[in-house]
Amino acid sequence: MGLFTSAFDTIKVQTTRAEINLVHGGRGKPLLLLHGYPQTHVMWHKVAPQLVQHFHVICPDLRGYGDSSKPATTADHSPYSKRAMADDLVEVMAYFNHPEFFVAGHDRGARVTHRLALDHPDMVLRACVMDIVPTYYMYTTTDQHFATGYYHWFFLIQPDGLPERLIGADPAYYLTEKLKRWSASGTTFTEEALSEYLRCFSQPEVIHATCEDYRAAASIDLDHDQQDLNKKILCPLLVLWGAKGFVHRTYDVPGIWGNYAEQVESKALNCGHFLPEEAPDAVSEELLRFFSAN
Repeated sequence: MGLFTSAFDTIKVQTTRAEINLVHGGRGKPLLLLHGYPQTHVMWHKVAPQLVQHFHVICPDLRGYGDSSKPATTADHSPYSKRAMADDLVEVMAYFNHPEFFVAGHDRGARVTHRLALDHPDMVLRACVMDIVPTYYMYTTTDQHFATGYYHWFFLIQPDGLPERLIGADPAYYLTEKLKRWSASGTTFTEEALSEYLRCFSQPEVIHATCEDYRAAASIDLDHDQQDLNKKILCPLLVLWGAKGFVHRTYDVPGIWGNYAEQVESKALNCGHFLPEEAPDAVSEELLRFFSAN
């Protein structure tokens, strides 16, 4: 597709339990970029070309999203746990002969980044999370304000196919409403990116798999987080968030992450939730600075 330059190739990598679709390009130290909901690797199309001269940039679709496979789920939702998603990516990086790497994640991808850094501290050299605070913190401090702003967390976890049926009735409306509601006023997304998001999100299996992502977050992920409450991210962590978004209005972002990581740098950018598409130059500048540091 035309959103990425000729410096990038598209391939699929078979992991133990999923086939991961990705684009990659460049040379240098490996940098893994992880997208959020309801998007795909395409969300990095304005950032990855700015980094490809400095890193081997790898942008996958998380399992259940985009053109990656959608494994059958289980009663405990474990195939869509952040641990399972993180394990896919360890295998992807091994495919490229990268035993150590940098990783940056936005939204759901940031939650996978958090789990990667906890489960594989010997592999993750530096990490960046964008526009989140930890899942465990958000659930255990839930109040009316949070439930109103993040209503989708409680909608998408409902059982018996309820959210799948309602979203599936008009996925284009749901997708565009999400992008509009979470971005800063006046934000526009490129038509080609929107087309890709809609192509993927219109598939019933993607709608179901992404609901499973959230169901896992409200169950097995919380179990994993509870078990690791005394474990901190050891590598340097960069926290970025949108100064015009819900996370900025609601949380002491650097203060909270200071309880979950040993070394934290933080910065609010002039945008809403979708940092890589709303503020791509600022994101690229921050990632280049942070991941180039000794």
